[in-house]
Amino acid sequence: MALALTWRPAIAPIQPPPANSFSPTIVARGAALAQIADCMVCHTAPNGRPFAGGRPLKTPFGTLYSTNITPDPATGIGHWSFAAFERAMRQGVSRTGAHLYPALPYEHFTHVSDQDLGALYAFLMSRRPVAAIAPANRLIFPLGFRPMLAGWNLLFLHQGPLTIDPSESAEWNRGAYLAEGLGHCAACHSPRNLLGGEERSHLYAGGVAEGWRAPALDQSNPAKQRWTPEALYTFLRTGISPDHSAAAGPMGPVVESLSHAPDADVRAIATYIASKMAERASSSPSVPPTNKPYGARQAYPIGATLFAGACAGCHDTGAPMAGQGRPLLSLASDLSDTDPTSAIQAVLRGIEPPVADRGPNMPPFSDNLTDEQVAATLAYARARFTNQPPWPHLDRMVAKARKESQP
Repeated sequence: MALALTWRPAIAPIQPPPANSFSPTIVARGAALAQIADCMVCHTAPNGRPFAGGRPLKTPFGTLYSTNITPDPATGIGHWSFAAFERAMRQGVSRTGAHLYPALPYEHFTHVSDQDLGALYAFLMSRRPVAAIAPANRLIFPLGFRPMLAGWNLLFLHQGPLTIDPSESAEWNRGAYLAEGLGHCAACHSPRNLLGGEERSHLYAGGVAEGWRAPALDQSNPAKQRWTPEALYTFLRTGISPDHSAAAGPMGPVVESLSHAPDADVRAIATYIASKMAERASSSPSVPPTNKPYGARQAYPIGATLFAGACAGCHDTGAPMAGQGRPLLSLASDLSDTDPTSAIQAVLRGIEPPVADRGPNMPPFSDNLTDEQVAATLAYARARFTNQPPWPHLDRMVAKARKESQP
């Protein structure tokens, strides 16, 4: 019975189709869809060739390495027919019949239409082939035994197209299709259970992505000011919203991809996601900034001194950065969140400009500040720029984040 549940047949290999055998219009459509799906982000190693795989992805179960999805016959998907590609995207099973790890978010890709999958296939198969073999995955025992993933699929894979909501606009429904399908927004922004499945009863309630906190995108979103569709559109296009935050960590590459996606599609995603956060009773279009330097200094004198030396040049009142359209710390979601993970990571790792070297650029302080100093600085910043209670066990969380961020 176990063999019957886990076994999948191999799909016969094909000769790699010539790149010019695909319609340029369909390839262009696939290129746009690949931007929304962040294909290149996950399937490109640091300083590697696009789509050639090898990027490490740390998970609670070990480290996975993305595969080569260029049309190289030996190491990529050159021998894959569309039927093999479609099965991988919808069922999480490779051409050879091996089960794929859900780091490939096929539980979302399963909702993508045949037409869009065909366009994405045409785009990938018309890329330049690259011979590259990904490093072996390093997973805790016995998770390297792929047939176990058939059980995961039985529990968490829900196949079928998404349902159109006739009460919503065409733009909203388009955004839902993109966000729930190729965009796989819930994959990062939802909590996961012990088996790594999304908690469907708490979708968009916040999650973890590569060591960073992916904030909630529902009514519990920690933003001090309400996210409007226009504000979210600007953030997804540029990586910054003056009334909210700047994109950091894994969100930076997502924004870089979306900056090249069709404008109408990004607006549709913004409309859909903003609707999930729109009914927060505590939010308002305009909230005065919080700034309590005296009380924060009294509570955290060491943090105040460190902030003055390391942070005030950009983040203090009257600093030039505020005049350049950068968000104030009093509006930053990371400082207001109940979970300090992303605030810690921003200090340790810094923030890089997400789009064409434009936007916020914050240097990392992991080599300059100790765990205790990072904790003291963040405790002071939270006390000064928010009305939230102190984060408990902050020093221990800083040490944990530093350890997990090391190679």
